[in-house]
Amino acid sequence: MSEHLETLWYTRCPVPTGLGIAVQKGWLEEGLRGQCAQIKSLRESSDRAVRESHFDHTLENSVRHGGSIPAIWARSAGRDTRLVGLSWADETQRILALPQSGIQSVKDLKGRRFGLPKWENVQIDFPRAQALRALESALKLQGLALSDVELVDFPIGGGFSDGGPARDVNGSYVFGASRSGRNTELVGLLREEVDAIFLKGASAAQTAHQFGLHTVIDVGAHPDPLIRSNNGTPRTLTVDRNLIDHHFDATTHILGAVLRAEDWARQHPDETRRFLARETNSSEYWVSVAYGEEAHLHLDTNFSEVSVRALQDFSDFLHRQHFIPEAVNVAAWIDTRPYATAAQAQSRLAA
Repeated sequence: MSEHLETLWYTRCPVPTGLGIAVQKGWLEEGLRGQCAQIKSLRESSDRAVRESHFDHTLENSVRHGGSIPAIWARSAGRDTRLVGLSWADETQRILALPQSGIQSVKDLKGRRFGLPKWENVQIDFPRAQALRALESALKLQGLALSDVELVDFPIGGGFSDGGPARDVNGSYVFGASRSGRNTELVGLLREEVDAIFLKGASAAQTAHQFGLHTVIDVGAHPDPLIRSNNGTPRTLTVDRNLIDHHFDATTHILGAVLRAEDWARQHPDETRRFLARETNSSEYWVSVAYGEEAHLHLDTNFSEVSVRALQDFSDFLHRQHFIPEAVNVAAWIDTRPYATAAQAQSRLAA
């Protein structure tokens, strides 16, 4: 029997997730009514150590839905977490160059300078890892390797949690600005200190348009899922072991809220687009450009063979490139019980 849960901590990335919609709709709280005393967003905490748990998953009785790199790193570093779901919402993943650079296609990257962020005071540098992954995947398509490109670092001081708590501003999820700034590699590109960079998501689409950048390749549009596999493809839904061992009913209700949100999204494309715009702090137009006109159909959380295989391939990349200390066995990380229980309950309601 599940024990009473005093506090559930939740966190999600500013990207399309079922958990994000469930929070916005109030369904996470509704599903856990009677299961726990309070539900808190760890990214809205005034305590930096609590906010940092978004990246290292140290906070007990917490759930996280978002980019896979921090979740994989936490597992590799010894955090006792369980993978309870995977979602795959394809997004634009662009290698960008200035029009005057002469770089028209991936083969033109050979011998050129590629700008990479290098966060100096973080536990896991996920922006750097996702940029290297996209570059390696693109180069592979032309028989090239990372060694064929000159990698140029753009150091960034501070940490991801330095900017203060996230805030809900008129429905949009806004993160505190880091004192160290972001996208230093973009500034380097505009100053012609490098020849190409990587950006992803709605902000990438908008930035490319705003500065008239040339998209060398959109890795996120490639037909091979292993080429598209990166920090957001697939996204991980994880909980700590204490939550699943001692509060299984609450864990199941979390999955139920996520599945409910994703089912609702399939029936409400326009409203879903508005929800995703608020989650990504973007406009509905750029959400459509970045995630496609059918984004509402691609939020599903499950354990598809493609998602599991892609996550393992991506995890192997992170280990090979020394972003994580130990290899991660994705199959051994998975616990399907909460998902199976929640899916059965949803099927009964739909019958």
